[in-house]
Amino acid sequence: MKKQQAPQHRRRRLRLAVGTPLALTAAGVIAYGAVFGIFGDDSRPQASAAPAPVPGNAMAAVAAMQPGWNLGNSLDAIPDETSWGQPRTTKALLDSVRAQGFKSIRIPVTWSDHEGAGPNYTIDPAYLSRVRQVVDWAIADGFYVIINVHHDSWQWTSKMSTDHDQVLARFNTTWTQIATAFRNEPSQLLFESVNEPKFDNADTSRSAQLLNELNTSFHKVVRASGGGNTKRLLMLPTEVCTPDQRLMDNLATTIKSLHDSRLIATVHYYGYFPFSVNVAGATRFDAQAQADLNKTFKRMHDTFVAKGIPVVLGEYGLLSYDSGPGAVERGEMLKYFEALGHAARSNKVTTELWDNGAFYDRGKRRWKDAGLFRQIRSSWTTRSATASSDDVFVPKSGAVKDRTLTLNLNGTTFKALKQGTTKLVGGRDYTLSGNRLTLKAPALTRLVGNRSYGVRATLQAEFSQGVPWRIRVISQDAPVQSSTTGTTGSFSIPTQFRGDLLATMEAQYADGGSAGQTNWSPYQQFNTAFAPDYAKNIIRLTPAFLDAVKDNAPVKLTFHFWSGATMTYHVAKSGSTVSGTAS
Repeated sequence: MKKQQAPQHRRRRLRLAVGTPLALTAAGVIAYGAVFGIFGDDSRPQASAAPAPVPGNAMAAVAAMQPGWNLGNSLDAIPDETSWGQPRTTKALLDSVRAQGFKSIRIPVTWSDHEGAGPNYTIDPAYLSRVRQVVDWAIADGFYVIINVHHDSWQWTSKMSTDHDQVLARFNTTWTQIATAFRNEPSQLLFESVNEPKFDNADTSRSAQLLNELNTSFHKVVRASGGGNTKRLLMLPTEVCTPDQRLMDNLATTIKSLHDSRLIATVHYYGYFPFSVNVAGATRFDAQAQADLNKTFKRMHDTFVAKGIPVVLGEYGLLSYDSGPGAVERGEMLKYFEALGHAARSNKVTTELWDNGAFYDRGKRRWKDAGLFRQIRSSWTTRSATASSDDVFVPKSGAVKDRTLTLNLNGTTFKALKQGTTKLVGGRDYTLSGNRLTLKAPALTRLVGNRSYGVRATLQAEFSQGVPWRIRVISQDAPVQSSTTGTTGSFSIPTQFRGDLLATMEAQYADGGSAGQTNWSPYQQFNTAFAPDYAKNIIRLTPAFLDAVKDNAPVKLTFHFWSGATMTYHVAKSGSTVSGTAS
């Protein structure tokens, strides 16, 4: 996507697979389980490897693809490979990604701007050659490779309801050219029919019919192209790649009708929506967010895997991850990725991390947050313990008191609490009662030192397996805000954070109604309605938020901070003028 152009076309849901004869189903489940039992040990950083033979059973082949990574915002960028801020893909980049332990790579490809006019829609030979170059590099590295028709889904296939014949003809012609060009590629190459397909001006029944037609036509075109395509693994999506039960049932019906054991279901998952973007007060990976994740993966398993249809989670992540810092608090993010890895392993779903440059710095060829990737990588093989928070706030003034965290052990056993290589002393520095870890006041007093604002110490809770849980000890006082004026185009609230960190913001009119873009909840969306800038000591209210505020209707803002502190502030808009009053 073009930076943040059309984000709805960059992330979303989940997926399903193909109807197979019962004998193959049983064999596939066994083979898949066997591969999943061992793949994790090989998923640690390693040197590039030559392509291994592709298992003849689709379930086993998909298991061998775990884990996977997306080369997002590159060959799918519009109009060209570097248009959305990522460097031109090199073999060295793919070598480095392979060395992180990834076994498959999804290479999204948008063809629209590289096709001629109808009725032939001839793909530019130079572009086709470039796609082949990247595919061949990846296969030589030992990757399984997925290519698809990507942003074309919202550029033109979405018009199928009102321009049926032309869209179908272009879709078939596009895939005929792709299939012909790649028909002699090794079987490590997979085709995915279309990314996140949706249809304008079509109800649910019509949309189901159109997607069934596209998926069925894709299957027919590829199989008829000959060569390796007669047995190539093919991925079919649900509508918008959403893992809703109705949509997965529709896909299962399509797959069963094709009588082809080399088909894979695909869906996307970006978490429970309010948590994924931090809206409606969903600041934590709480029971509701966990339930959404677990139920979604179980639906994938029960609809497809249990019936011998392999599933590739073609994209996963958090919707807000690349929209700016801090939307989802880091510890809550770690819990999410830890749980997602466990759910994928438990339900035998192969995962492809969506990365448009937000996770892996392709220029420097290193992870932007190495600790986050350690958690993701660990989740491929084992569980890790987490805690109710990764921050312990200690007031700058007044008596220091004990602070207690609740451990989520996830089947692990607590081993030690350390500061660097130094072990803290149990009974003196901390106590452990069941799953309650209490940091004692004398230890906290020592750790905060002179109590200057901010992170004063970093601890690691170590467990019998998985990644240690980082705990930051932070000195803070209640934030202080000041009155100010500005415009709807530029308005920032002066805020002395004093070591604290912003969690969310409520916005309400005097009658209790919600103010701002999110009118169904008083809690607004982080980085969309408001955004803190800790270096500049401001909280910015966005033009989109202020434009949505009624004229001459005072709004009460309540800022919630991770220490537990709350601050009340009032804003009023008159035309383009905005005034802010501190309480």
